[in-house]
Amino acid sequence: MRYNTPMAKPRSAARPSSKPKPAARPPRARRASKPVAPDAGAPPEEPFWRRKAMRDMTPAEWESLCDGCGRCCLNKLQEEGSDRTFYTAVACRLLDWETCRCTDYANRAAKVKDCVTLTPRNINRISWLPPTCGYKLIAAGRDLYWWHPLVSGDPDTVHQAGVSVQGRVAASETSVPDERLEEFLVKWPQRWPKGAKG
Repeated sequence: MRYNTPMAKPRSAARPSSKPKPAARPPRARRASKPVAPDAGAPPEEPFWRRKAMRDMTPAEWESLCDGCGRCCLNKLQEEGSDRTFYTAVACRLLDWETCRCTDYANRAAKVKDCVTLTPRNINRISWLPPTCGYKLIAAGRDLYWWHPLVSGDPDTVHQAGVSVQGRVAASETSVPDERLEEFLVKWPQRWPKGAKG
C-alpha cells in the first residue's frame, strides 16, 4: 500500500552555515482508516405502504396489503334504499375456512360473479370493507397494526388476534339459499376485536 507524504512547509531563503545539515528523516507511514459502509448509521428505509401512494405500488405490494382475514369473503345483505350493509356468517364457496384464503384466487372473478376486485381507483368507494382491512386503513392514511403479516412477518397473527373468520364461519353459500341469509346475520365482522389495536 502506498502512502502520501505530508507536504513540506515553504522554506525561507537558505542561510550560509558551516554546520552540516542533519539528514532528513523518512516520513512516517500513516495507518489506513477502516472502510465505512455507505449505509452505516443511516436509518432503515420506511416500508412501502408508508412511503408510496397506493397508485404507485407494484402488483405484488398491492396484493400483500390483504391481511388474509377473510371478512370480505362473507356474504352480505344490503338494505334497500340505503348504503347499509349487513354481514352474514355464510362464506363464499371458494373460501378455505381454516386458512381464510381463497382456494382459486386467480380465477375468482370468473367463478363468483359478484366478487369485487379492489383497486386504487375503487378502494374509497366501497363502504362495506371491515374496519380492520389493510386497504381501508392505508387509504385513510393510517398504519397497519401489529397482527398484519407485513408487520409481524407471520400470516398466523391475523388469526391469533381474532381478526380473521377462522372458527366463525357457519356455512358455505352452496348450502344456504339467498332467502335464508337473514338467519345468519352477524355484527362482529364490522367491529374491532379486543386487543387488535394494542
